[in-house]
Amino acid sequence: MQGRVSLDLTHVLYDASSHTSLVLALLTLSPILLMPAYAVLAVQTRELTIINMWAGQLASEGLNLVLKRIFKEERPPEGKLHLNGYGFPSSHSQFMGYFGAFLICHMYFRHRFASTRNPFVDQAFRSFVYLAITTWVALVAYSRLNLLYHTPHQVAWGLGIGVGLGTVHYIFTELIPYRWPLSIFGRVRTTVLAHPVVGWMQIRDGWAVWPDGGREGEWKRWKDKYDERQASFHQKRIN
Repeated sequence: MQGRVSLDLTHVLYDASSHTSLVLALLTLSPILLMPAYAVLAVQTRELTIINMWAGQLASEGLNLVLKRIFKEERPPEGKLHLNGYGFPSSHSQFMGYFGAFLICHMYFRHRFASTRNPFVDQAFRSFVYLAITTWVALVAYSRLNLLYHTPHQVAWGLGIGVGLGTVHYIFTELIPYRWPLSIFGRVRTTVLAHPVVGWMQIRDGWAVWPDGGREGEWKRWKDKYDERQASFHQKRIN
């Protein structure tokens, strides 16, 4: 009979006397929480960019497993006491590196937020978003060190691999098809969107048509319908 092992997905040990350690323990769960978020967004929005980002994230996770089995580098002594598996490269750091790089690339090159009519405020908001994502990624990576799950170079390599994968994946599957639609990558994307199964699933490429992916247009359609309904209720109340 084989012995039982711990499922380490949500098993996090931290210093109970430190509030900082508790916060980092919660942040280190980010990759696990982001996976269902990917699924919900993919089903709800049917956006090809989100589905593509999720697919790249899964590929990054697969690569991490392969690299760990190739290098077979142990975790720091403290981490080996309460966590299974190898430590190089840090999967959490690689996950967040990919996530942050792809998302920032998308926001920088293609996504446009609703304008406040003030260029300074608009730019300040975009900078804040970039900073918030970068800080989130950095804190998750730091949590792997603080909680003694990885060595500094395991975290650094995980983060670097993730950032590299996220950037390259975005450039070749999103940016090039958008900027050069007649390139091989652009033709592949066009072929995917034209496939009958993709049409049946109502998958779309919103950012190819609208700078915000169609969010403002959808909100305006909702607002018009909502105002119309409220006016109807108000009229019935008067009558």
